Amino acid sequence: MGTVVCKYIFYDIVYLPNAKKVMKMNDNDLLFYEDQTPTATSPVHLQPWKVIVADDEEEVHIMTKMVMRKFQYENRGIQLLTAYSGEDTKRLMREHEDVAIVLLDVVMENEDSGLEVVKYIRDELQNPFVRIILRTGQPGQAPQDDVIRNYDINDYKSKTELTVQKLYTAVIASLRSYMDMRMIDRNRRGLELILNQSRELFNFKEFEQYDALMLQHYRELLAIETGTTPHISALVVNEIDGEYTVGNTYGDFEHSKDILITEHTFKGLLNQIESSKYHKDIVFSDQSFVFYFAGLSDMSQYFYVKSEVDFSDLQRDLIKIYANNAKVAYDNTLLNSEIVETQKEVIVTLGEIVETRSKETANHVVRVAEYSFKLAQLYGHNDEDANLLRLASPMHDIGKVGIPDQILNKPGKLTPEEFEIIKTHTQIGYDVLKRSKRPILKTAATIALSHHERWDGSGYPNGKKGEEIDVYSRITSIADVYDALSHKRVYKEAWADEDVLRYIQSESGKMFQPELVELLTEHIDEFIKIKKAYPDTD
Repeated sequence: MGTVVCKYIFYDIVYLPNAKKVMKMNDNDLLFYEDQTPTATSPVHLQPWKVIVADDEEEVHIMTKMVMRKFQYENRGIQLLTAYSGEDTKRLMREHEDVAIVLLDVVMENEDSGLEVVKYIRDELQNPFVRIILRTGQPGQAPQDDVIRNYDINDYKSKTELTVQKLYTAVIASLRSYMDMRMIDRNRRGLELILNQSRELFNFKEFEQYDALMLQHYRELLAIETGTTPHISALVVNEIDGEYTVGNTYGDFEHSKDILITEHTFKGLLNQIESSKYHKDIVFSDQSFVFYFAGLSDMSQYFYVKSEVDFSDLQRDLIKIYANNAKVAYDNTLLNSEIVETQKEVIVTLGEIVETRSKETANHVVRVAEYSFKLAQLYGHNDEDANLLRLASPMHDIGKVGIPDQILNKPGKLTPEEFEIIKTHTQIGYDVLKRSKRPILKTAATIALSHHERWDGSGYPNGKKGEEIDVYSRITSIADVYDALSHKRVYKEAWADEDVLRYIQSESGKMFQPELVELLTEHIDEFIKIKKAYPDTD
């Protein structure tokens, strides 16, 4: 293309197609080569910056395209979007959320079209990021002081002063500002995401799926910068006795489970693992990282994530913050799991002590726990509530510790006086457990008190009926009777499965809630399977 004479650039334009060199025409005219626009030498690797040129004069658009056609900043060129009115500009802003700059004329279809666009961008679109350079050929119609004070713009230029160099400077400055604003926003969104993810980690109960949740979170973090979810693969590495073996796998590593990690099987991974182990921290390469995140007795674990692209500085920072939170959450999950397992062991042991005193087998309380868990699930309780019942139900007869052996283990029929003494075990068990504020023991106390109440109100100790009886106690009651009838006791032989079920059904609406009897009947095979899994031992 030839050389151009501009009088008040973007205002009056004269084409000189055959001019060969720069000339000074007069004080207000500039003559320049279009290829003098400064450019970067690096190739463009990223999407171009989007810039809206909003002006009702065609010459302004032509001139801007010519001046900016070779422009590059941070290896990114310019994509000019053309608008000839305020309404056109609004439409483009709605269609392109990633516009970096608006070169905005004040006067277009109306005298204040540009100012209306500014209000629309900031107030209605709630877009604080786009840099708005307001330009006018008639400064008196929009005084600079008033505009800057009343409108959220980033620069104000008279067309008479906007030379090529000043345009270039204004665009560079605006892009820097836009990048900073976007970086601050990405950091804010990344930190907000990490806070939400951390809450999810601390509340996560599916221990075996913990690494899958972390991988999902890493994908979300990596998408903060690009807006698209990247393809990443991962594997869990288990260290036992100095050897590293692949555990759970995801993505491209799905066929690598149980492989022994050496320099031959996973090149470079062993060094990353050793470095992570030494520093007890996350270790990055260009497209991967290893994170030491757990120590379970004689086993340590490492989380390895591989991406298809290099991690940016922001991505690395977010991953480090998240990884530290994930480690704390994982350690807490381990600790809570250990506490729960200890509580469960103590509860089952106490239940076993009671059953041993009454000449019943320890597996009775284990079976009652599993029957109760299954019935609670079938009845509609979620896994957390059903598991609470599983942990609490083994203590249903804890009050029998206060019953004399000669009554507790009497092979024959009890006298009315002896039966009254036996009945006190419900209150004794409740009194032993009621002082605790722990959910498991509070639930166990309620079950201990009410598991001999009957649906028809003829039970003890309080004669409650129907739904007055705590649901956990109703479930434990049918589980306890089902197991007691199915196994030998000092006062009876084990009943056949069909006889047990027939008896349970005959007590529907009397001893037991009808819905629970129906569930037991419909799923009797599952209960028989549980019974066989935990047999009595001599």
